[in-house]
Amino acid sequence: MKKLCLESKENSNCLIITGDIDAIFSNRRASRYLKDNLQFLKQDSSLIIDSQQDINKTIDRIKKICEYTCSELIYSERVSDAVNQYAIEEEKFSEFAEKARLIRDNHCNREDFQRFIDSVSKNLKNRSLYELQLLSAYHLAFSQNACNFSVPGAGKTSVVYGAFAYLSNLNPEDKKYVNRLLIISPLSAFGPWEIEYEECFGEKPSTKRLNGAVSVDEKKQYLYSQNPAKITLLSYASVSSLKEELIYFLRNNKVMVVLDEAHKIKNTSGGPTAAGVLAIAKFCSARVVLTGTPAPNGYEDLYNLYKFIWPTKKVIPYEVYQLKDMSKNQDDPRVDTLLQAIEPFFIRVKKSDLGIPVATEHDPIVIPMGQTQRRIYDVIEKKYMGDIVSNRDNRFRQDLVKARLIRLMQAATNPNLLKVPLKNFASFENFDPDIVEEDSSLINDIMQYSSNEIPAKFVKAKELIENILQENGKVVVWAIYVKNILDFEAYLISCGIPCKTLYGATPVSSGEEDDGTTETRERIIAEFHQEDSSFRVIIANPFAVSESISLHKVCHNAIYMERSFNAAHFIQSKDRIHRYGLKPGTETNYYYLLSEDSVDNVIHERLIEKETRLREIIESMPIPLFENAELETGDNDIKALIAEYVNRTKKM
Repeated sequence: MKKLCLESKENSNCLIITGDIDAIFSNRRASRYLKDNLQFLKQDSSLIIDSQQDINKTIDRIKKICEYTCSELIYSERVSDAVNQYAIEEEKFSEFAEKARLIRDNHCNREDFQRFIDSVSKNLKNRSLYELQLLSAYHLAFSQNACNFSVPGAGKTSVVYGAFAYLSNLNPEDKKYVNRLLIISPLSAFGPWEIEYEECFGEKPSTKRLNGAVSVDEKKQYLYSQNPAKITLLSYASVSSLKEELIYFLRNNKVMVVLDEAHKIKNTSGGPTAAGVLAIAKFCSARVVLTGTPAPNGYEDLYNLYKFIWPTKKVIPYEVYQLKDMSKNQDDPRVDTLLQAIEPFFIRVKKSDLGIPVATEHDPIVIPMGQTQRRIYDVIEKKYMGDIVSNRDNRFRQDLVKARLIRLMQAATNPNLLKVPLKNFASFENFDPDIVEEDSSLINDIMQYSSNEIPAKFVKAKELIENILQENGKVVVWAIYVKNILDFEAYLISCGIPCKTLYGATPVSSGEEDDGTTETRERIIAEFHQEDSSFRVIIANPFAVSESISLHKVCHNAIYMERSFNAAHFIQSKDRIHRYGLKPGTETNYYYLLSEDSVDNVIHERLIEKETRLREIIESMPIPLFENAELETGDNDIKALIAEYVNRTKKM
């Protein structure tokens, strides 16, 4: 085999390649790659290459040239510390890849695994991890750099704390020792991380929330402090503005950095969130990626996740443009190579692995509308469906359809929602409100609705709630629109049924001590879990809270007042009460309210189809790829809506 030898000098950005240089220039692919990707100077029988301040990336590219020329890259004895460190890390990386693969395939060293279990059992005082959680935690503790792609409800937080319990109790001189956690997550997840720690370890940790209640100067001062909290919680939006302070914090502490809901950094186009997180990656003592949807759009979504956990290594052997191309064709032979490359570095527990009691999907409850609501719905359906069927301008049609669908969904549940200007919902369904003209005459017609009639869904939902409360149960009611949440809350209270709401405007706790007067999400959820809670009903918005709350320990009933075509949010909301930890024999109930002869019927049927498809993908694929699975409103949804409308109106 041909050989290329790498040399370098201290305090120099240049790398020197000697050996069979002619083999590079006689190979068209190698020669082209060299000219396109490296700055070089050919000098006699050597190449002088400018590393451009990134030696690791430059060596990776030299290795690519070796692949093209079937050459072996060897390292001279005359190399800089940086190159020598690269060679050492490369050797460690190769060794880890094989060991990590064995661990995730449950072929680990049994004595070593038992020592890990003993340590976790001793230090994770209040929580017993199930077998797959222990394996996941061991995989993470061994690697210190890993992804967990398990489904929601599999206990990813407990896995992290299991690994942390082991690593934080090693000898401080051990290379793997860590003693602090930095959790980067949505604000809504701060509380659950703190609560879960206490439930796992049996004591409250010292924590610091670096949220909007803390000034930028205070955040910086904290990150420079000599004795930071055991757990620091930070939002993704704050990382880029605190990059230098975070690097100092990570350099001066043994920190395990956890990216919760890590798909937030999937943007490979240079967005500030992803760039900020990747900039601090190499300074972390341990790196953890948590997400149940690692590739919602395509394999390119994996790129930044693996760049974070191994910032000095090219785990994924393809560029972003190649991954995008592979996403379009699941039969692409490169997919197998991709999966083999990333396989050692992730653990994934499927829902079928959890042994959760099967939930009860009750038949949909079809509810006749009240007289006034029926008249309003029929008028707008006739007009709007005519617009949807007849319009052929694709861009206008897309925005028009989304706007009209919102109005149809609102009228099917609560015509009072039609009072709210359509432009207020533009961000909800991502359409241009300036393109869609509002029907002001229709809104004037429904201004008096609330004084004439109570929405039929409200009445039926109240009946279901009363039955659940009589059985001493608790219930979460899911609704999409804020006004609907508030209207239904007022209705239940007027009927003598105490309840609380969780939606975007519900404050998130600052984490600081307060006088207890602010009703935050954390306080609402904490009280809901109490046996003597003053309320047993929560009304929630799946778009705002479906990723961040767990209610399964005390709540086993969910009522769906209204739903959209978004299957992802629907599945996430169901997982709030159907998760690992349910006791054997626990019955979980889902109730769906559909207004008779309305868009509700189409939404229900389409969600069944989408959920079935998504569950198949989640259970069958190593990396669930949801592209083209129609998570949100798509053409097939519109076709189904038109077909249902035509069939129904023919019978009239």
